Amino acid sequence: MAKRANNEGSIYKRHDGRWVASISLDHGRRKYLYGKTRQEVGRKLTAVLKARQDGLPILGERQTVGQYLEGWLESACPSLRPRTWARYEQYLRLHAIPEIGRLSLAKLGPQHLQRLYTSRLEAGLSPTSVAHLHAVLHRALGQAARWGLVARNVASLVTPPRVRRQEMATLSPEQARAFLDTRLRATGFMPSTRWP
Repeated sequence: MAKRANNEGSIYKRHDGRWVASISLDHGRRKYLYGKTRQEVGRKLTAVLKARQDGLPILGERQTVGQYLEGWLESACPSLRPRTWARYEQYLRLHAIPEIGRLSLAKLGPQHLQRLYTSRLEAGLSPTSVAHLHAVLHRALGQAARWGLVARNVASLVTPPRVRRQEMATLSPEQARAFLDTRLRATGFMPSTRWP
């Protein structure tokens, strides 16, 4: 078997039986990838090498969802209206970060978001508010995918709760006449003729 060249990474088996791939990063740091088989570690190493070749950041398993969302809010601030930014920050700080903030960003899955939405509904949040929370997470995680921090936007794999549209209540013709009569009397104006 040919030896790998510099910056191509190395694969070896640890004493405990796990396989490890290591690769040199910038500033002399190393990234380690673990797996049960050599093939699994080889696939991970290939993905990291391809990301580096494409100029993408290497997927990190250490950044948490909370850390990412807080950083995303800071970076999104200049492109959002102040009230929109405040609303995004409120949804993330009150609802998302307490529930999923400690999870690794790289390991966040659709089931985590589905549980988040269910728990927020059970806590009394309206379906409309949970749908807004979903929209904010979808936007934030979409940016993470574009930046190469995650392989995909997991929010696009989750269906938010259905928002129930309420039918608008309208007045009957008799109620409308009574309302107008009352309003006109209150202003001191009395029509010379009755309403048709």
